[in-house]
Amino acid sequence: MSFGRPPSINVGFKTSPPDRGSFPLDHEGECKEQMMQYMDCLRKNSSASTPCRVVSKQYLDCRMTKGLMERDEWKNLGLTNLEGDSTDSKGTSS
Repeated sequence: MSFGRPPSINVGFKTSPPDRGSFPLDHEGECKEQMMQYMDCLRKNSSASTPCRVVSKQYLDCRMTKGLMERDEWKNLGLTNLEGDSTDSKGTSS
């Protein structure tokens, strides 16, 4: 018997993972340098992410290269045509 909730709360309840926004943590620190550069950029810009978009792209590129997140095109991530960008602007396919 459960108090404070309906007795059938666990019956028929299924969970499903989110479509986007969930990816493995970087336990080995493979992209720690890029992450620290991004965090430093945010600190210097009062947490405004717009000036840090190139650094953000470098961090996500590292995560995709190391298999820490699924590869996706930059246009889907909102990171195309960035000024001062040296990564592949057409996509992430090699």
